[in-house]
Amino acid sequence: MESDLKTLLEDARTAAAEVSARPAFEAFKARLVGPNGRLTELMKTLGNLPKEERPAAGRAINEAKTALQAVFDETLGRIEAEETAARLGPPIDPSLPVPGLARGALHPLTLVREEICRIFRRIGFSVVEGPEAETEFFCFDALNTPADHPARDLQDTFYFPESVHFGNVSRRDDERYLLRTHTSSVQIRTMLQQQPPVRIIAPGRCFRRDTVDATHSANFHQVEGLYVDRGVTVRDLKAVLDYFFESLLGKGTKTRFRPHFFPYTEPSFEVDFSAAHLSKVGSKWIEIAGCGMVDPTVFEAVGYDPEVYSGFAFGMGIERIAMTLYGVDDIRFFYQNDRRFLEQFSS
Repeated sequence: MESDLKTLLEDARTAAAEVSARPAFEAFKARLVGPNGRLTELMKTLGNLPKEERPAAGRAINEAKTALQAVFDETLGRIEAEETAARLGPPIDPSLPVPGLARGALHPLTLVREEICRIFRRIGFSVVEGPEAETEFFCFDALNTPADHPARDLQDTFYFPESVHFGNVSRRDDERYLLRTHTSSVQIRTMLQQQPPVRIIAPGRCFRRDTVDATHSANFHQVEGLYVDRGVTVRDLKAVLDYFFESLLGKGTKTRFRPHFFPYTEPSFEVDFSAAHLSKVGSKWIEIAGCGMVDPTVFEAVGYDPEVYSGFAFGMGIERIAMTLYGVDDIRFFYQNDRRFLEQFSS
């Protein structure tokens, strides 16, 4: 028995050196300790030995089991180490220079937004932000938008289910939560929190149920402005917007105001610009913004006396400005995260 066990261990150590993969290891192990393995067959002969020899033979078999397990552990450890090395590839040489890293850059919409904020800060405007999930009061009611106005329809505005509640945005029992359709809601919040003079811009993300195409998106960015004080006139409004567009687009930029209607301003205008010095714009007129004098009803909603104060408001799409500045003809490029597109603005 002892000589057979000794031969078995010697054969096992020799064969283990040739095993280099898991399937071969499992077959190797089965030949030794499987149901028909060599050690198993020796154990079956234990009952045939004389009674006085059985204890010594049993101890020898147990010692052989321990020795075989050590062979198995060593062999499997070697195989696992070889597999790990194969996955990791060749050793790393720390003395080699690292490959060049791609330089990150701001998104083109962020670049335009920051430039807009810089220009307005130069003339005394503060930058204010507000929640994207709003109530009907801030988004519509306080802005003189009646309940039957098309902008409040389900096909134009994203409403939350009545069961949804936002702890940081309170509402009346008869109100619904919605995703803001413009950042004018920030103007209302600001006027409720402070007395005139108020001079702010409110950039941010907005949402509307628009069909996505080259010029429309259900998720877009706006910047809206508000100036309230004693004696503010349309002349002040035009002076501010003329300064802004000339600062943004360069000297020689012209603007024109066309009569329009917005519920929250009276009179209201749409603003076009022309920039003959820009090859991608030329001498044609391009619609770029909406504006007007704040309607007295809006002042009453926030507790301002319209007999004492006047003001103007304006709003424009950041994507529209970016498309004009960079000559982009499809708004969807801004949201696709295509590195080939974004790299063009990294300089």
